[in-house]
Amino acid sequence: MVRPLRTLSLVSVATALAFSCFCASTLAQPANDAITVEKLLKSGWLVAGYAAAGGNRAAMILFKHPTETYLVQCLSGYDVTRTPREFVNCYELR
Repeated sequence: MVRPLRTLSLVSVATALAFSCFCASTLAQPANDAITVEKLLKSGWLVAGYAAAGGNRAAMILFKHPTETYLVQCLSGYDVTRTPREFVNCYELR
């Protein structure tokens, strides 16, 4: 039996991941060395874990790469009170 709260959390994470992939190219141009979810996925990084954060409006996504010894963590979400509404913040965990 799937619990409604767990299903809601999974939907929230999936939504945040979809927004972060879609919005990475629509946000203002990041610095050349900025890490985005889109860049990570295109370069072979895999989702190692995720958790809902910020009242189901954001998700923490952990990425791993088979040939790297460090992880990358991203906070991705959607907030209707901000402009731009989508936000992504990724950083390396060394």
